[in-house]
Amino acid sequence: MQRRYITVDVFTDRAFGGNQLAVVLDAGGLSTAQMQAIAIEFNYSETTFVLPPRDKANDAEVRIFTPVRELPFAGHPNVGTAFVLASLAKGPKPRLLFEEKAGLVPVDIVRVQGRVVSTELTAPQQLSRLAQLSTAEVAACISLTAEDIVTDHHAPQVVGVGTPFVVAEVRSRDAVRRAKPDATAFGRVLPRDGAFSVYFYTRDVPSVEAPCERQARMFFPGASGLIEDPATGSATVAAAALFAELDPTRDGELKLTVGQGFDMGRPSLLLTRVRKQDGKIVSAHVGGSCVQMMEGTFKLAGEG
Repeated sequence: MQRRYITVDVFTDRAFGGNQLAVVLDAGGLSTAQMQAIAIEFNYSETTFVLPPRDKANDAEVRIFTPVRELPFAGHPNVGTAFVLASLAKGPKPRLLFEEKAGLVPVDIVRVQGRVVSTELTAPQQLSRLAQLSTAEVAACISLTAEDIVTDHHAPQVVGVGTPFVVAEVRSRDAVRRAKPDATAFGRVLPRDGAFSVYFYTRDVPSVEAPCERQARMFFPGASGLIEDPATGSATVAAAALFAELDPTRDGELKLTVGQGFDMGRPSLLLTRVRKQDGKIVSAHVGGSCVQMMEGTFKLAGEG
């Protein structure tokens, strides 16, 4: 059986930026082991597999794999998969609903003159705030000093809206740039409450990197050791929800643009918004532009 795939760069409006994603269409009949093997073969940070929905009211079941494991939810895979499916669809549907391990994920479609230009997901779960980490623990994981970690707004903490991450603030853009993953520290500190990755950001953003209000990086275990993710939508929307929760005086819609991938040559812009009412988070969203890159087919050995 020939299976079609399309690759896209996500959270960018130009080729060879953003985060790479492979979308395997017509994934019915593939086993979990086969999906994991295909994700290893693509070797992108994530590969998605599109299956018929279990509930016909929804648009697809989407399974998300890194080269190491399956994820219950992730950001750029949803944004990119929705971009691909909406671009292929004959009708201008404004929203897609994906069934995932973490729950139902709505993704809104943005079109300009009939062409899909961007998509925006709604996080499937409320913000979870789990274990706190010491500044020394987080600093060791990213090869910085404890003095580089800022706790004025929040301590380093495991947070998530579907997938957990360690989220920490660092003091300066220079510190973000200097950071490197340390395998020994990662092995000692993580996993913690289901978090295998460290997402860190700074509010110190030079004007040349505008329109960002934050610059971030994220390190995580890949198939060949610790690697960097160019754009992490699920961590970004969790961090945005954390920022909103820590600002109890504000209701309404809180918007934030986050830059990521700038220090690895794949600049990405992630657009977040969090809606609050009566001091409580109603919904959290992240979206951005996508660019289709390649498409093709493959046939697994032994398939008809």
